[in-house]
Amino acid sequence: NDGVVTIGNATVIIVDLEADNGVVHVIDAILIPEEETTSVFDIIEGSDAHNTLEAAIVAAGLDETLSSEGTYTVFAPTDDAFSAIPSDVLAELISDPTGQLTQILLNHVIGSVAMSSDLSDGMMITTLQGSEVEVGINDGVVTIGNATVIIVDLEADNGVVHVIDAVLIPEEET
Repeated sequence: NDGVVTIGNATVIIVDLEADNGVVHVIDAILIPEEETTSVFDIIEGSDAHNTLEAAIVAAGLDETLSSEGTYTVFAPTDDAFSAIPSDVLAELISDPTGQLTQILLNHVIGSVAMSSDLSDGMMITTLQGSEVEVGINDGVVTIGNATVIIVDLEADNGVVHVIDAVLIPEEET
């Protein structure tokens, strides 16, 4: 711009110092790479097994929340888990994303980080929806409510994701 060359936040102050294997340009600042972060939503969004969950989260407007700072544990039902819900019921839920769908999604999230090693048999976990789900551990198999945990401890900068094989419907919604 107007004869001034910049690279990121640095200005080039000396140009074209030639060497046998290349060229050097001197700059007046240190280039620090931006720190990339991964959110619990990024993990869900990047998963081939969570397309329905991703669409539901976006429809409900919870993607920004689950991408933000904070601490979250998400019990993430797979596409196969959602396919167990009749298609007309699922379509009805998605048609009103800020109603019952949001309540169901919030029933899969807790407002703290709960690694698998933090869970214990019989433990009750309060979800952001306000209901409690019970943790079961039997012969190394972990359950959350009616769902089996099939992948544990997918760590993000703002929490953790555990993959489950069923959708957790809040008690008052049944």
